[in-house]
Amino acid sequence: MAHEGGGDPRPARSRARLLEAATALLRAGGPSAVTIDAVTRRADVARATLYRHFPSANDLVAAAFTSLIPPPPMPPESGSLRDRLIAVVSGWAESIAEAPTTLTAMAWLSLGPDIGELPDAGRARGASPQVLSLRERIAEQYSAPFDAVFGGPSAADELRPVDRPTAFALLIGPLAFGRISTLTDFDYRTVATAAVDGFLAVFAREVSGSSTESGGA
Repeated sequence: MAHEGGGDPRPARSRARLLEAATALLRAGGPSAVTIDAVTRRADVARATLYRHFPSANDLVAAAFTSLIPPPPMPPESGSLRDRLIAVVSGWAESIAEAPTTLTAMAWLSLGPDIGELPDAGRARGASPQVLSLRERIAEQYSAPFDAVFGGPSAADELRPVDRPTAFALLIGPLAFGRISTLTDFDYRTVATAAVDGFLAVFAREVSGSSTESGGA
């Protein structure tokens, strides 16, 4: 009878319970809290069932992070280049200030979870699909909003060529500093606006002929 309705729903329910448990543990205690024993105990699911969905603890952490990362802060469809950039960077500022899930995920990835010395790490050799998915989700977080801004005609008209990593570093880097600093009065919105204005000042195209015309008048 289970097949008449389109398949057995129990595997999907088990995976959902495991992911819910892993996400709750990640929120409460960080990546180190997401262990096989803790997740199976909280979800009331057997270890063998867990391994059918997640080959290792790293896969669990990556899947939990992926479920927590919010959608990227996309710019408005219209407005000046400055206004659209400020909307994106301010959206990032709010995310970093209030719920730095993406920063935590990036820090976790930078430690090399694919080669972590976990008791069950040997079950998953090579690239982990869950970790790859998390990397892609974070890359989308960064690239999608700026692709929408920098891919528009106003950016081509107003900006000199700039590679994406440099743009990300200049626009998002100051916000990351605010998060890791001990400054209690760090104003994310003010810094976001200053970062955009500084970026535009450095990479703005020069208006050709303006100085010579005024000098010869």
